[in-house]
Amino acid sequence: MTKTISIRDEVYEKLITIKREDESFSELFERLAEGADPQLTLRRLMGRVEFRDKEEMLSEIYGGRAERRYDTSGH
Repeated sequence: MTKTISIRDEVYEKLITIKREDESFSELFERLAEGADPQLTLRRLMGRVEFRDKEEMLSEIYGGRAERRYDTSGH
């Protein structure tokens, strides 16, 4: 599943400078978010990124978090 987000031109230019040549934007975002607190990340993005469906996105974040907890418990 893919999502569409809107970012300002100046944010896009900053992302281009840190994006690796062989890296997709999804991979870049994943790398930047790795180990980060999802809520803190979202707060930092407020006003910089326009999310189309915030409730669905949060549901996916919390669902993924629950899956990781379940997987690490050995079940």
